[in-house]
Amino acid sequence: MNLIVLENHVTSQRGGQELNLLEICRGLSQRGHQITLLYLKPGDLLAQYQSFCDRTIQISAYGFDWRSFKSTMQFLPSLIQAWQLSIAPDSLIFCNDYHFSLFAYLLSFFHRLPYVCYLQLPPINLNHQREFGLRRVDRFISVSKQTQQDWIKFGIESDRIRVVYNGVDLEKFKPAENFTQIRQQWGVFDDTRIVSYIGRIDREKGLETLIKATAILIKKGIRIKTLIAGKPVTHYSFSKGRECEDEGMDYLRSLIQLAEIEGISEQVQFVGYLANPVSLYQASDLNVLPSIWNEPCSLGLFESLACGVPKIASRIGGNPEILAEEFADYLFEPGDEKDLAKVLDRVIDWREKDPVLGTRCRQYILDHFTNEKMIDGIEKNLLGLAISRY
Repeated sequence: MNLIVLENHVTSQRGGQELNLLEICRGLSQRGHQITLLYLKPGDLLAQYQSFCDRTIQISAYGFDWRSFKSTMQFLPSLIQAWQLSIAPDSLIFCNDYHFSLFAYLLSFFHRLPYVCYLQLPPINLNHQREFGLRRVDRFISVSKQTQQDWIKFGIESDRIRVVYNGVDLEKFKPAENFTQIRQQWGVFDDTRIVSYIGRIDREKGLETLIKATAILIKKGIRIKTLIAGKPVTHYSFSKGRECEDEGMDYLRSLIQLAEIEGISEQVQFVGYLANPVSLYQASDLNVLPSIWNEPCSLGLFESLACGVPKIASRIGGNPEILAEEFADYLFEPGDEKDLAKVLDRVIDWREKDPVLGTRCRQYILDHFTNEKMIDGIEKNLLGLAISRY
């Protein structure tokens, strides 16, 4: 199978959406499929793509803003590239983000190729050109049933959307060999409990809830240190013609101020972006995802459990689909710091009360959410479409 993959920024610093695609492409390549990567902006993942892709091609734009002459002119070279691109006639287009749907549609139209759209987000920020591009999609693959339902409500027929859950690399994300030593690397030398968050610093992640819950536990006399890892989110500004971190930095400052107001600045530490978050997962007693939006299928859910660390998450989006069976008890109401504090208080001493819980966390991932299972599902859907079309 020849796969033409469309990506935005090939970087690990934006979130799970980019990392997920890398693992899918790598896995399909290892199974003998040929990968051509089209991307907008280079980043730290590009070298990894170049190690297994047949081609990596930079595109100037996937769409345009009709209000901006500059934006429209940037799209024209992409249009020419789509027309002139040398592509095998039995190829498939795999679009990693529905925001690229106009370009994916044109590429599909010019070369008469089937077109798959990977739904890792609910339908937001849609305009006429993106909706137009989505009409040509032959198959959608969604990362959760919740995201599938979001798109069905939007108007996509249910039989056009398949669900394939994300997975995790169990060789990379695994329990600590020396738990005490890992904790000391993060500055904890006593019985203080470590609670962590790893992800984007973004308002939709609901980090205020985690900070307020931390304050509740500290006031109860629980020794706790909350470590928040991540980079402030960037948003594209049409007025400035570039991506800006202003909003993300404002949010980060508000979180720092909240910790000061709550009187827990010493117990809440912002550790910045981690290129490799494994050691923080391993050092943690609990890892928290306090999202207040319809989280589709966070990679952090799998990474934490694979490291043998219980995951506490808000009861929203795809989180309840992943945290099922006994792990459903680790869900809390979104934005409710009292409910989060209650769950944290109940589970935080698991190493003494239920020492095999970490083993059950990892086994749950092994049974349901490995990278191999994810790639099996993606490959099955792509090959099924290819057979039906050719």
